Amino acid sequence: MQRTCAICLGSMKPGNGHALFTAECSHTFHFHCIASNVKHGNQICPVCRAKWKEIPFQGPSSSDLNHGRARINPVDWAQDDNFMTVLRRLPPPRVDTNRQIASSLFPTSEPSSFSDDEPLDPQPQKPEKSSPAMEVDTSRTRTVEIKMYPEFSAVPRSASHENFAVLIHLKAPFTAPRQNSSATQSNVAVARQTSRAPVDLVTVLDVSGSMAGTKLALLKRAMGFVIQNLGPSDRLSVIAFSSTARRLFHLRRMSDSGRQQALQAVNSLTSSGGTNIAEGLRKGAKVMEDRREKNPVCSIILLSDGQDTYTVSGSGAASIRPDYQSLLPSSIRGGAGCQIPVHAFGFGMDHDAASMHSISETSGGTFSFIEAEGVIQDAFAQCIGGLLSVVVQELHVAVESVHPRAPISLIKAGNYTSCISSDGRTGSIDVGDLYADEERDFLVSINVPASNAGEAGTTLVKVGCAYRDPVSKERVNLDGQDVRIQRPEVVSERSVSIEVDRQRNRLQAAEAMAEARAAAERGDLATAVTILERRRRALSESAAARAGDQLCAALNAELKEMQERMATRRVYEASGRAYVLSGLSSHSWQRATARGDSMEGTSLMQVYQTPSMADMLARSQTLGPGGLPHPPPVRPARSFPAQPQPR
Repeated sequence: MQRTCAICLGSMKPGNGHALFTAECSHTFHFHCIASNVKHGNQICPVCRAKWKEIPFQGPSSSDLNHGRARINPVDWAQDDNFMTVLRRLPPPRVDTNRQIASSLFPTSEPSSFSDDEPLDPQPQKPEKSSPAMEVDTSRTRTVEIKMYPEFSAVPRSASHENFAVLIHLKAPFTAPRQNSSATQSNVAVARQTSRAPVDLVTVLDVSGSMAGTKLALLKRAMGFVIQNLGPSDRLSVIAFSSTARRLFHLRRMSDSGRQQALQAVNSLTSSGGTNIAEGLRKGAKVMEDRREKNPVCSIILLSDGQDTYTVSGSGAASIRPDYQSLLPSSIRGGAGCQIPVHAFGFGMDHDAASMHSISETSGGTFSFIEAEGVIQDAFAQCIGGLLSVVVQELHVAVESVHPRAPISLIKAGNYTSCISSDGRTGSIDVGDLYADEERDFLVSINVPASNAGEAGTTLVKVGCAYRDPVSKERVNLDGQDVRIQRPEVVSERSVSIEVDRQRNRLQAAEAMAEARAAAERGDLATAVTILERRRRALSESAAARAGDQLCAALNAELKEMQERMATRRVYEASGRAYVLSGLSSHSWQRATARGDSMEGTSLMQVYQTPSMADMLARSQTLGPGGLPHPPPVRPARSFPAQPQPR
């Protein structure tokens, strides 16, 4: 009977070009299937669960490959972490070092223009017509949903109310393939690909000397996950930077051949040199700028574990933080007509969180803090889960004051650009892209006047929106909805809207985080802790918190965590600053970010997480390299001393 690998179920016929590894328990595997699993600490046989005393050693030499065998290493020997995830389903390389692979596959010289991007997929793959198993679920709305909530449903007729809050709640459409029992897995995957807009993605990866070892190994694994989950209509280019930056391969579609080249390119990475983030960003932006064709969605993912060692001026003011905003090319800066967000990931304890946050905020992207090395794949998974589900682009919200004596006084929109006309009659918010099922909440303040005798109600504002569907490329305009309150002579009992109170709590918590961070940067940690404690007390007394609102509970937990990470200067410098900035990024954009040392399913992590993000995250946490469940990330040892007492 023909032997098969217990991991990939592929043939293990001798002489077929794959090195084999036979464990002491007598079970045999393809070397490239078992090596990565063992590399990250799993010394248990996937078949019989026996604990191994000997494990695969680094990589097979060319002579080993010729004889179809792999070397082994005692478990207590030191391992060379520069070797990383061996790529599933790829033929073994004909050379046995990463440097040789890189030089043979990827030229060291680069063209002056990056206009060599692969043409877009002319005919995106479609599910088989003969199979009725896959259908598109049209039971959900296909347009953006708008809901309006006034702070109070009624205001006494004779009373005026300044800064009366109106909540604008938006929810993106969500159309997912519905799977019947007879649907094949490949058909499900194809249906998912065709129901969304394809993506142009550039990853800008730090491969400086500080990334050596486990960090680089885990980065390669995370990139392998990204590559495997991009579709044939998506395009990817990878920029690696250390002292300089180089493009590993041109922007190309993730077809079978494109995916194979991308995996080989990532696996060829080695670490050395300094950290030139600015050069990496410049080259990543150039890939986007020079491309001849464009997919509807585009983004840059930036990862670094250190501080830029090439950008600080030699003026002697070493404490001055680099102005990364001025270094960002205009094509990836935020603002009208420039929509190439940089999603920045600060890796470990030594990255420059303030600069990474500045880069993401300026470009319209998010900042994530990856504290534990093992979380990097999950953090990438959550990010691409969103990028691969964009259903709304160029979303513009228009607000109009209907009552002649009720002007708009304020719009609270976080990092989103908003404006109000000089007379307060109109306002607007530029929201941009939305992922499937993603929600946005904005508070508009209105000055409500006293009403005339006999007037039963007052119509305050009308809200509408317009956006572009990235799949159909059609422009969608939604008519405005009115917000009306009752105006009785007497209001016996006034209860605030829980929806409005919830979002006010979110905004006030974010303001407290920013204020506490400013105090911490001044060195006044006691004041920072006091600010957060004061906000926690106010939060607990709010109507939404008393009603058991989950967002309020998550905000309280987040504020408490920030207090602990401001316990001492050492703790704040090591992780507190990055944790606070990733939280501010999440709340300012109302979009999920990775924070701290875990991506576990806590309420804090789920505040802005969409179903597509959650699905991709679950896929990452369930299936590790080789299709095997990987062990949970190791949480770094961290003890917080007694925190400064609030004043």
